[in-house]
Amino acid sequence: MKKTSYGRYALLIITAVLVIDQCIKFWVKTNMYMYERIRIADWFYILFTENPGMAFGWEFMDKIFLTLFRIVAVALISIYMYRIIRKRKAPFGFIVCLSLILAGAAGNIIDCLFYGLIFNNPPAPFVAHIVPFGTGYAPLFYGKVVDMFYFPIIRTTWPDWMPIWGGESFVFFSPVFNFADAAISCGIIALLLFYHKRINL
Repeated sequence: MKKTSYGRYALLIITAVLVIDQCIKFWVKTNMYMYERIRIADWFYILFTENPGMAFGWEFMDKIFLTLFRIVAVALISIYMYRIIRKRKAPFGFIVCLSLILAGAAGNIIDCLFYGLIFNNPPAPFVAHIVPFGTGYAPLFYGKVVDMFYFPIIRTTWPDWMPIWGGESFVFFSPVFNFADAAISCGIIALLLFYHKRINL
């Protein structure tokens, strides 16, 4: 593949991930109420949840700081990608990984920045709808990230003899995530597996 086409493919990947991610989120947001679930299989559900935190629903940062951190990260990755594509110093797979990470982060940034401004937040069993800009459920930076993919692949109970967790139920994989989270995870995993030397790990 010609190096000159790397930039075009990167842009195509980023655009595709963003469009798919936002289409899924818009559909879930406007067709499902909070915590509603659609069973696809015993191990796969579409489960509508929202979170103000990191990927997979984890929370441990101030909301504004988290969003600003994401924006800075996207900006730095964009600059880095532009430079290595222009100088032709990276293999195509490496560019794909960075594109997935960049697009995933940008997808969740869109939620944080704008969803609070354009959606209302009715209680179940009512679904959200788009409202005039700025009249939604939260101000700029305080929108919640929409999650929907739930894979309870293993459901079991810890043995009674086990300390702390004995007798409690256990589900793997319990986090609920979205398409953007999946893109980020795939990009990072591929980087660690195939390009760890390039990132000095």
